[in-house]
Amino acid sequence: MNTILRSGTAEAVISTLGAELVSFKRLDTDNEYIWSGDAEYWTGRSPVLFPIIGAARNGEIRTGGKTYTIGNHGFARRSEFTLVEATDTHAVFSLSQNEQTLASYPYQFKLVLTYILSGSTLEISYHVENTDEQQIFFQLGTHPAFNCPVDGQGAITDYYLEFSEQENLERLFLSDAGLVISGKSEPVLEGERILPLSHEMFFDGALVFRNVKSERIALRSKLTDKSVIVTSKGFPDLGLWQPKNAPFVCIEPWQGIADGDTFDGELQDKQGVIGLAPGGTFTSSLTIEFN
Repeated sequence: MNTILRSGTAEAVISTLGAELVSFKRLDTDNEYIWSGDAEYWTGRSPVLFPIIGAARNGEIRTGGKTYTIGNHGFARRSEFTLVEATDTHAVFSLSQNEQTLASYPYQFKLVLTYILSGSTLEISYHVENTDEQQIFFQLGTHPAFNCPVDGQGAITDYYLEFSEQENLERLFLSDAGLVISGKSEPVLEGERILPLSHEMFFDGALVFRNVKSERIALRSKLTDKSVIVTSKGFPDLGLWQPKNAPFVCIEPWQGIADGDTFDGELQDKQGVIGLAPGGTFTSSLTIEFN
């Protein structure tokens, strides 16, 4: 089921499956900013990553002395959320533990996503509550895919990412299994703010960065003033991804990254993992704005 939010400027469509943003467009031009989900490249659009990001080594997590099978990026993106409330400009979606989630993640929790549309700005807040009687551990991430070219004009090489801060970013590489390759990295930005885009930069898979200073990243073009601005809070890590030669780019603020290819720890030992005591909460946000 889809929920539609409208302002005088924009329309956002969110599915209860995964509480996923499936469309965000400008009303006066009908220009769509979110990838269509065409299976030729990738069926996702803007999935929620929970309770892990990326791949777990051997497709498993261990916690409390037991081992659980879990898919890449966790189960939230394939789970049906409950629409808690909705108006013309905001909607709230909720997911709690159930028989399916407990089979791969043995904790009680509540994950709430709130979408608020104001003009050309869509704010998404992520709220995790520990409803268990024990400490819980999780990672949390975003995965929005933006059409690139933004307006169908030009090529990807006409586009670049503009970071709000000067960055020293070291790229981590992923294996074919989606695990961080130990000891393999390369500098991408050294005291710079501009990252030019090309298809070739993604031929070795996603670009993964830790401890990014910039909360604001803009997808811009040398040919047009149209742009997309992504602002995140509570997501210090970052993934950038595109399937080979696809007409979109994913800008993915994360809290945590995939397992390393030699990782042998428990869930609580994963990089960037969040621990919550019983009754504890964690909140972060992602804002998408188009010009």
